[in-house]
Amino acid sequence: MQTDRVLIIGGGIAALYAALALAPRPVLIIAPEPLGHGASSAWAQGGVAAAMGPGDRPSDHLADTIRAGAGLVDAAVAARITAEAAEHVARLSDLGAPFDRDLHGNYLLSREAAHGAARVVRVGGDRAGQAIMATLIRAVQAAPHIQLQTALSVTGLIVEAGQVVGVEVEGDGTGEIRGPAVLFAGGGAAGLYAVTTNPNRIRGQMLGMAARAGALIRDAEFVQFHPTAIDIGEDPAPLATEALRGEGAVLINAMGTRFMPALAPEAELAPRDIVARGVFAEWQAGRRPMLDARALGAQIASHFPTVHAACQRAGIDPAQEPIPVTAAAHYHMGGIAVSADGRCSLPGLWVAGEAACTGLHGGNRLASNGLLEALVTGRAAGLDIAAAMPTGAAPEAKVALAGTAPVADPAKVARLRGLMTTHVGVIREETGLRAALAGLADLEPDAPPALANMLAAARMIATAALLRRESRGAHCRSDFPGELPPKPSHLTLADALALKEPA
Repeated sequence: MQTDRVLIIGGGIAALYAALALAPRPVLIIAPEPLGHGASSAWAQGGVAAAMGPGDRPSDHLADTIRAGAGLVDAAVAARITAEAAEHVARLSDLGAPFDRDLHGNYLLSREAAHGAARVVRVGGDRAGQAIMATLIRAVQAAPHIQLQTALSVTGLIVEAGQVVGVEVEGDGTGEIRGPAVLFAGGGAAGLYAVTTNPNRIRGQMLGMAARAGALIRDAEFVQFHPTAIDIGEDPAPLATEALRGEGAVLINAMGTRFMPALAPEAELAPRDIVARGVFAEWQAGRRPMLDARALGAQIASHFPTVHAACQRAGIDPAQEPIPVTAAAHYHMGGIAVSADGRCSLPGLWVAGEAACTGLHGGNRLASNGLLEALVTGRAAGLDIAAAMPTGAAPEAKVALAGTAPVADPAKVARLRGLMTTHVGVIREETGLRAALAGLADLEPDAPPALANMLAAARMIATAALLRRESRGAHCRSDFPGELPPKPSHLTLADALALKEPA
């Protein structure tokens, strides 16, 4: 099927924001589920990081971003994104996003780990992602240039003469959709792990498809583990937002002892990699880690309703007892290597949001910079695609498709996720990483496209982790605890399959 519409793959904040930026050029958004369902954006609790408080400046936000990123942040990219933050908060407010404000109309700001000031613009305490998504969904549904197609999965890229010209799709059957440009904005890869905070469908598909088509992948080894996923046996694990620690909650173990003050001067507000390793160490030692938010009392229910609801499902009253927590795969700092305008190494393909690696996060993402990056890169990619296309109204004819998005073999997906959690998790070493790669290789023969994309993404992460023989940011090698001179990593799938060793 040939269409004049720009093809946007994904249904989260980056995808919707890009679609709006493309007006009046015709757009087709393809997502496997209805908008608002299954997108990581909708699950984000903290909010949008922006220097909007008294005395706070974008340069301070930039400095915190660079400091958290463990030497791998692209300073020019970070300067641009942090400088634009307030503009995007204002743009969302104009669209109707109900950010928390005081009686004078000032934004209420939360402080999260590694931020030097309270600068996270929030909604309902811990419902920012959900509220921003609802705002953008309304805008997209009202936009005449946008068509939405759900219940359809993209399983591959069509590349002809070195140019991306469309996508392969699966629904009730298989097919192709060709268009003038393709934007990947379908989330990250943390769902490749058995213990994760990501929705079930977010399992590295964008990364895997791009890698299988030959795209350059950057910093794939850097997976962020959130230190306070609520440990109640749910998959995905519900999240206890970092804002709780910003409000005074502390981490304790089964003996009631705080363990973070001995690990970092910032204690519970240290960068996420440090806190995650602290929580993981307590878990490994059998001293069950817990988040003690009892000092917040009854306000937990009103200020953090999402956390409170998750606790209630498990019979926990967070105002009266500590919340059991664990480190869970949460966000992929690496991804498809892109320029500032979202262009990747494959002509015709743009990438935005968590699927992209812009260099903003480096080796360790600063809290609540994820939604900010989705907004900035989504709009930048949309504007760049628009500049590369002729102006025109949406065509009369719409793309007519129907289907049910396929699901990969559950047993094989479970094995893949188990390999990643066991061998490519919070702490890594060579023997385990090679075991992961061997296990992935066993799953690769005759894998259908949906599984092949996940396997390719997992292979990129595990290979990059094996090749980075140091510990930096969220990448911790027990066999290489020291640091080398900071250097971004770049790989193609061909490199990964050849397993090129570092010099």
